[in-house]
Amino acid sequence: MKKKDAWIQSDGAVSVLVVLLGFLVGTILVALVGKNPLNMYKAILQALSGYNIDNGKMNVRYIGETLNYSVPFILCGLSMGFANRVGLFNIGGEGQYIMGMTVAQIIALLGPQIPVLHWLLALLGAMLIGAIWGGVVGILKAKYEVSEVVSTIMLNYVALYLSRIICLQLPGATTYRTATYPETALITNAFFQKITKNSLLNNGIFFMILAVMAFWFIMEKTSLGYGMRATGFNKEAARASGIPVVRSISISMAISGIFAGLAGGIIALGSFKYGRVIAGMDNYGFDGIAVALVGNSTALGTTLAGMLFGLLKNAQALMQAKQIPKEITFIIQGLIVIFIALRSALRIYKEYLDKRRLQREVGL
Repeated sequence: MKKKDAWIQSDGAVSVLVVLLGFLVGTILVALVGKNPLNMYKAILQALSGYNIDNGKMNVRYIGETLNYSVPFILCGLSMGFANRVGLFNIGGEGQYIMGMTVAQIIALLGPQIPVLHWLLALLGAMLIGAIWGGVVGILKAKYEVSEVVSTIMLNYVALYLSRIICLQLPGATTYRTATYPETALITNAFFQKITKNSLLNNGIFFMILAVMAFWFIMEKTSLGYGMRATGFNKEAARASGIPVVRSISISMAISGIFAGLAGGIIALGSFKYGRVIAGMDNYGFDGIAVALVGNSTALGTTLAGMLFGLLKNAQALMQAKQIPKEITFIIQGLIVIFIALRSALRIYKEYLDKRRLQREVGL
């Protein structure tokens, strides 16, 4: 019984379970539409390892692309997860991502064309605007009790259309793109391109790793993180204990914005050689919500969940080549999020078991 209770209480074990359930249902759906589920797993294996079972060939480019796709998922997951640990629901990661992308594009096209300094300034600008975009929401929530859900949803659309207006004024802008970036603005990595056969894996992965480490260190090893976690558990109790709740909420949303803004900057300078005039959202910020939920809003869990989502995204083209609808990856992701509700169901079941055990002990 104790082993069962421990398993039920383990968020990590539940996350693994929901992922397995998502793949199980996805397998059944593929079979129901008359396709071979084995081809789906062949595509996923190829995206993960680069190995093609059908012809026995190895192509490491797929590994590089999976890692590259994972970076924005992880960063946007950290954005949601950091706020969630403070009791907030940052649904505005998409807006923070868009503003980070926009500022990175501006600096890439207009900034000083000095190697390293150019793209570094662009990424710092992306993080700064992300912090501002998220910090405003934090201040509104902390001081004026404005729902962060409502304000972030509205700011997502403000960011989208503001980005379009700004980018249309940039050099060489058309309805969908700007002029090509100077080489000094790109975060491409020649070594990565060489070993991964010209994949888009770039220096952004280093910033992602630093972001994961910063998330863990701030949240687990600093007094600021302790105050944020205490605020997340019980805001009033934290305030009564002398913890500056207003500061905790405001700073947490600013840091969340930094993660999402960085994701936008990395996509802008690493996946494209020109600025985009976007007509719709990329949805990395929204996918980050699912990543954080699957990863239990922890640094390690969110990283693993983000890599899973990146793997599925990279596998889409491979699935199509094997006659598997690429939409199955979206279905699997959605099912995983839905099955996260099992966590609450299992806790209710645990409470039921505890109640029955107590009744037996008192002889009822």
